[in-house]
Amino acid sequence: MERGKNNDLELAKYIWSILKSNLPVLMSWGVETKTVKVIKGGLEFKVNGFKHTGKVQIVLNESADLFEVCLLFEDGEIRDKREDIYFDMLVSVVDELVEKTDDYEKRISDTYNIIRY
Repeated sequence: MERGKNNDLELAKYIWSILKSNLPVLMSWGVETKTVKVIKGGLEFKVNGFKHTGKVQIVLNESADLFEVCLLFEDGEIRDKREDIYFDMLVSVVDELVEKTDDYEKRISDTYNIIRY
């Protein structure tokens, strides 16, 4: 049993390292760092994005070597779920689900009072 917990911790570290590879995008999701925790087969954390506010769970399907991303509301209800995500697409898939809107640049400008020249 201890081996399973250690494996989950290693998977969580691996997933977090992938997310940190694009730190500005990761930071744009409004991750609440105190909510980052190890779950069975992966990682869970809370975000405050333009498109999703709530929990994100990322789990590795080790047999396929592909990720699953699940968005959860505060009550634990599943909002959205994506499967079969390759490691090099993980950040962009989560970004698309959590943060990126069609009018993203305008939302950034309006939210943070940025004047574009």
